[in-house]
Order: sequence, then C-alpha cells, then structure tokens
Amino acid sequence: MENNLLTAIENNWITLVVSAVLLGGLYFLAKKRVGFGTRVLVALGLGLVAGIIFNNFKLDTEGVGTIGSIYINLIRMIVIPLVFVLVINSIISITNIEFLRKLSVKTIGWFLATTGVAAIIGLLVASAINPGAGFELTKPENFEAREVPSFFKVILDQVPSNPISDAADGKVVPILIFALFIAIAIVKVGAKNPDSVQPFKAFIQSATVIMHQVVKFVLRFTPYGVYALIAVMAARYGWETLQPLAMLIAVSYIALILHFVFVFGGLVSFVAKVNPLKFFKKAYPTVAVAFTTRSSFATLPINLEVITKRLRVSPKIASFVAPLGATMNFNGCGGVWPAVVSVFVSQVYGISLSATDYVLIVLVSIISSIGVAGVPGPASISTTVVLTAVGLPLEGIALVVAVESLIDMGRTAVNATGTTVTALLVANSEGEFDREAFNRGDEDDLELNPA
Repeated sequence: MENNLLTAIENNWITLVVSAVLLGGLYFLAKKRVGFGTRVLVALGLGLVAGIIFNNFKLDTEGVGTIGSIYINLIRMIVIPLVFVLVINSIISITNIEFLRKLSVKTIGWFLATTGVAAIIGLLVASAINPGAGFELTKPENFEAREVPSFFKVILDQVPSNPISDAADGKVVPILIFALFIAIAIVKVGAKNPDSVQPFKAFIQSATVIMHQVVKFVLRFTPYGVYALIAVMAARYGWETLQPLAMLIAVSYIALILHFVFVFGGLVSFVAKVNPLKFFKKAYPTVAVAFTTRSSFATLPINLEVITKRLRVSPKIASFVAPLGATMNFNGCGGVWPAVVSVFVSQVYGISLSATDYVLIVLVSIISSIGVAGVPGPASISTTVVLTAVGLPLEGIALVVAVESLIDMGRTAVNATGTTVTALLVANSEGEFDREAFNRGDEDDLELNPA
C-alpha cells in the first residue's frame, strides 16, 4: 500500500512538473501579447499532446485535473451573479415592452428552429453511415437509465421558490426568472415614478460594470484551464476505449461539423449578411472554451465578451440572448445527439425506423429541448425522451456512455456557437448590430493578457 501511495505521488509530480513547464510557456505568450484566441488554441494542442503522453505512460492526472477544476469553479462562481445583473440591466434599458416581446419570440424561435434542423442532419448522417452496423451488443454493469421527469415537474422545478437557495444550488433558470420579475417591475414602476427606482437602477448598472471586470479576471485563466481539462480528457481515453465506438464518434462529429459549417455559416451569410469566415474567426474563443469545458454556463462569460466586443452586437441584445441560450439552446445536445443515438440504437437492436419515426424524432427533439431547459445533463434527458417516444430500448443509452464525454465537447461547442449566431441574427433584425465596426475589426482580440 505504501509503495502504491509513493507511486501515485510520483506520477502526480511528473504530470504537474510537465504541466508547470507548459503553463509557463502559455504565460510567456500572454506577456508577449499573443492574442487570446491563439493562446487558447496553443493550450488545446499542448493539452492534447500532454494527455496522450500521460496516457501512454499511465501517469496519474489528478493534480492536473485539479487545475481544470479550479478554473471551472471560478467560472461557476460568477455565473449566477452575472446572469442576475445582466438580465435586469438588459431589460431595464428596454422601456418598450413590445420590443421585449419581439426579442423573446425571435430568440426562442431561432433556438427551436436550429435545433430541429440539427436533428434532421443527425438523422441523415447516421442513416447514411450506419454507425451501429456489426456492433456487438454489450452493456456496462450496474447501468441505470436516467429517470425522465414529467413535463409538469420540469416546469415546477424552474419556478423560483427561494431565490437564495436556488442561487446556492446553482440553478440558473429560477434565477433568470426571478431577475425577469424584478426587471419588469422596475420598468412598470419607473414608468409612473422614475425617481423611486433610480437608486436600484444605478446599483444594477454599477454591479454590471463590476461583474464585467470580475469576468475579465477569471477569463485570464482560460488558457491554463483549457490545457488542464483537455490533458485530463486525452489521458482518460485510450484506443481500447474508443475503438468499438469509433464510428459513432465519427458520425456524431460529422453531423456536428455539418451543422456548424452549413447551418450556422448559411444563417450568418444569407440572413445576417456578414462574411462567415470573419464571423467564425471572431467567435473562435467561444468555440474553444465550450469545447474544453463542456459547459454552456462555463462558456457564458466569454460568450458575452465575444458577442459584444468582437461581433459588435449591442449589450442590450447580448445580455438577453446569451443567458437564455445557455439554458435552452441545445442544437448539439438536444438536436444532433438524440437523433444520432436513435439511429444507432435502432441498428444495434435490429429495429427498423419508419418515415413517421423520423418525423417524430425531429419533433420530440424540438419539444424536449424546451422541457429540459435548466435540467442537469440535458443531452441524457433529451435522448431518453426521444428513445421513449419512438419506442426504442432505453438500454441502448448504456452503449454510448463510454464515449459520451468525448462527444459532449463537440456538442457543447455547437450549443454555444448557436447562441452566438442567434444573438447576431436578432441584433441584425433589430438594428442593434454595428456592421461597420464588425467589418472594420476594431478591438478584434479580447484584452485578457496579464497586467
């Protein structure tokens, strides 16, 4: 036992020393004013290489994982207060309730429409490539399918009963709803007696400025957190784990990439009428952080910076669309993934899907993306709902558990980018997009270098 403990400590020290050298290199790039997006890309590459080496030599990555966990905890620290002040600040700047209604309809409409298209793409790609063909049925031991909450329970869970408790539990949707009530009340009261709400409005506006600065402090750690998270992920998965499900991984990423390039690129080109290559270049920090953290909430702070500073969407639109997107925009988790898994499970179990089943999969994917808003593990819940609706065995979910985390990286990147695209589309339609500044490229990079 003592030898095992010494070996574990030694392995952790090796990975930590290697990581310290690589992280020092990232800090050197920051001091040299290398762009934020470039540093995140370098961190991704270093983490991938380091993780593969750690895996080959069977080294312990618990110490490196702690670095990634610290970064995630810092992000979680700011999400609840950030959502609260941003939603209120966004709405109190909108004196026209009709404008707020239009904003809500357009935002949610784009979320649901793109999720439906994502499900169609997932079905087409999976049906064409047949990821379940020749698969030997196996099921992990002690697997228990996630319970599908009733629609009414999901609705009830999102209604805030104790905002302080909800904030402590990290429940974003109840806090968002609570903030909406406060913001609308401020607008209503302010219309009759502006002086009575002015102190609170000033407090919220000041808090928003302060929170933006806190976000900048935390986001400076992003390249280091990205390195640690991707290194641990690469070290965890060996070829033995990936080989049996390699085709499922490939199909999932092909569908996600097609949606990313053609749907997002098409909307940006033909609806917003901006250069898609320039858009993707500007949105890159959001994609990179979402890919490595696997969390739309963790990506929210950087996404707000990208939408306002790089895409030149007004803070009024960004502060409304981005928090809402982090809770209910699931192009990857609620669109592509349930569709791909449905086809995969049907092939593994030899169950034929009819045209009606395909239509049902798309419709249920759209509906379930609303129902699981704010529920932990939306991809698992959405997939369970879709499989149940089509009558496919829920045991099939057990087959994809081994690689779901790996695919979740791509799913989350698509989710977060979808929110970025929606913010641009809504802002463009409402005249809140500074096209000239976008094309000019002023302040293209986020100023997140250490002082």
